[in-house]
Amino acid sequence: MVEFFIVFKDYLIEVLPFLAIGFFLSGLIHEFVPTEWVERHLSGRGIKPLLYSTLAGTALPICCIGALPVAVSLHQKGARLGPVLAFLVATPATSISALLVCYALLGIKFTVFIFLAVILMGLLMGAIGNLIKFEPKSTLGSPQDVELAKDPVCGMDVNTEKGLTTEYEGKSYYFCSPHCQAAFEQEADRYAIEGKAARNIKRRLASALRFGFVDMVKEIGPELLLGLALAALVAAIAPIGKFVGGYLGGGLGYLFSLVLGLSMYICSTASVPLVHAFVSQGMNIGAGMVLLLVGPITSWGTILVLRKEFGAKTLLAYLAVVSVMALALGWCFSMI
Repeated sequence: MVEFFIVFKDYLIEVLPFLAIGFFLSGLIHEFVPTEWVERHLSGRGIKPLLYSTLAGTALPICCIGALPVAVSLHQKGARLGPVLAFLVATPATSISALLVCYALLGIKFTVFIFLAVILMGLLMGAIGNLIKFEPKSTLGSPQDVELAKDPVCGMDVNTEKGLTTEYEGKSYYFCSPHCQAAFEQEADRYAIEGKAARNIKRRLASALRFGFVDMVKEIGPELLLGLALAALVAAIAPIGKFVGGYLGGGLGYLFSLVLGLSMYICSTASVPLVHAFVSQGMNIGAGMVLLLVGPITSWGTILVLRKEFGAKTLLAYLAVVSVMALALGWCFSMI
């Protein structure tokens, strides 16, 4: 037990500076990168929408749970299935904080490879998604059927039937997230009259810090602590380390990582220390890469929403592409 807490403390100390940087940059992205720019480039044909959605997904500071409503709403507004699936792959698979923690624990080789691997997976998933013949459900509606309102905080278009709402001076305002709703309620007069663009830089920085160090910590903090605890458990308890070193150093490690990644969800940041612990105990580094790729993007939430909104065929294609690509990329990484 003492060894567990010592290892846990060491992981926490090593990760915290990089997490702080990642949370800060995530807040800046949320506050200063226009949502309209992201939405505008996710529709249309060709490689550009896929590239835009994939790159936007790698930068946006949201996990797979947060990406789901965004992806569904983008599809409702006219985005093709390919960019939506590319977005769902790239968004949870990595983030600024995950890349920084990966660099701290696993080194530059892991960090560069997983970043490029996520982009490749997103592009391939998007290309296959565009080939799937998909008939949208009538309940989704078309862009003309949905009444949209502008989020006064971030500027995103919000479905008035599903968005969060607040009444102010007899008028209804709609929001894409609880963060935007809370920001509006704190400065309702300023947002209602001037909008986000007119706020001074001090207030916008304060909002960025609040998002990065309050909202983001609430969203992924528990999972991050769980990932660190699991990592410390693997590293500190001898039988687990012996099992990993004895059985997961070869091909079995790939199957183990794939099954574990498909069956449980760990966010991209929290999965890094867990993989570090497995690799340090003898797991094949290619199998570790498989777990980093599969774990964050195949949560039960993603599976259930894909099945409901886009059908079983789309779900099976999604899981098949993710599994095959992760195994292939993991093997390639082990050969480098």
